[in-house]
Amino acid sequence: MRYQRVLLKISGEALMGAAPYGISIDMVRFVAEEIKAIHQTGVQLALVIGAGNIFRGVAGAAGGMDRGAADNMGMLATVMNSLAMQDGLQKVGVHAQVMSAIAMMNVCEPYERVKAVAHLEQKRVVVFAAGTGNPYFTTDTAAVLRALEIKADVVMKATRVDGVYDADPEKNPKAVRYSSLNYTTLLRDNLQVMDAAGISLARENKLPIFVFNMLERGNIVKAVQGEDIGTLITE
Repeated sequence: MRYQRVLLKISGEALMGAAPYGISIDMVRFVAEEIKAIHQTGVQLALVIGAGNIFRGVAGAAGGMDRGAADNMGMLATVMNSLAMQDGLQKVGVHAQVMSAIAMMNVCEPYERVKAVAHLEQKRVVVFAAGTGNPYFTTDTAAVLRALEIKADVVMKATRVDGVYDADPEKNPKAVRYSSLNYTTLLRDNLQVMDAAGISLARENKLPIFVFNMLERGNIVKAVQGEDIGTLITE
């Protein structure tokens, strides 16, 4: 395997499956089976899951809510997705531990960096919930932050498309996929992969980001093996 410790960022929308909103149990099962395949290779794996399938703080703020309140709701929604993924992983025989940046003692374990690393070393999948625990930060930024804290080799962002394109491939059939990019180009060209704060944090700390299509069966293993199935963002 090219990477030994991986932070996998999954969008909340990915858990909807074919449904217009909410959590698809079939999709959770699919993702859990894909994660099990990489877990069985011995790679240490942590997850950050978004909340777009339940509630998006930015959308709430755009609708007139206070941004802080809306973001708090979004962070709570990530806990729901994380608990669903924990259940899905346990049902396929993978020990998973949810750690929340917002303390919820009766629901999941509070986030502590040292304990998170210990879980990984004990071959548990760690699911980081509640973002950074602060409003105004997206789960993309939380993914980069947690990856740096646990000293992950890479952040892998799972999407619906196989990498970063020079245009929206769902709208432009002539869009060209990049095999590799640097952070500066990504920010300069405003390519919508991650928010600018997350990309800047990765650039400052030289943390690679790999963008790939998670919906193709077997792609998580291929990505960790270093196969050219997406876009690698580095210096």
